[in-house]
Amino acid sequence: MKINNEDCLKAMKKMLNNQFDLAIVDPPYGINAGLKTYGKRKIKHTKKNWDNETPKNVFFQELFRVSKKQIIWGCNYFKLPLTNGLIVWDKDRKKETTFSDGEIAWTNFLTKLKITKIKYDGFLGADPDGRIHPTQKPVKLYEWLLMNYAKQGDTILDTHLGSGSIAIACHNLGYDFTGYEIDKEYYEAAIKRIKRHKSQIRLF
Repeated sequence: MKINNEDCLKAMKKMLNNQFDLAIVDPPYGINAGLKTYGKRKIKHTKKNWDNETPKNVFFQELFRVSKKQIIWGCNYFKLPLTNGLIVWDKDRKKETTFSDGEIAWTNFLTKLKITKIKYDGFLGADPDGRIHPTQKPVKLYEWLLMNYAKQGDTILDTHLGSGSIAIACHNLGYDFTGYEIDKEYYEAAIKRIKRHKSQIRLF
């Protein structure tokens, strides 16, 4: 496992063609999620400007160059090639909220729509170990993606690590993972979370 506090675009420009078997990425959508307040309960969250614009075309060009297959969350916010291979994450919300009921990912390898229902309970409770990032996705979602769309021995890339959920999923399932997070605060929080997860596994 290699996790880097580095600009992913600069890193990808140094990579070989098809260096990774599968990229699973969750780039910023340009919706200012990093500046929002979540719910009536007060959340300890430092407001940031990291999500005030979407990635440039060059990001996607490099991503397509360095990876054989891609799963890109937030595809409804980006100008990507047409595909029938979409993945829908149904968050299984029981109550009506102002938040989305699910999220959509673009793929370059599926030929039809796939849906998975994985419980998500707002800003709190996404994972048993808490929440460190405003767009954090549950580990179970990444485990589902890996179990369905990767094979043992595949190399996995994430360009926007965020909370580190995908790194934990790759550790749990034994995948060779490389991740990038440009924000030092989130990088350090993700590293602590991953180390804590590994130490808990060793205890049991």
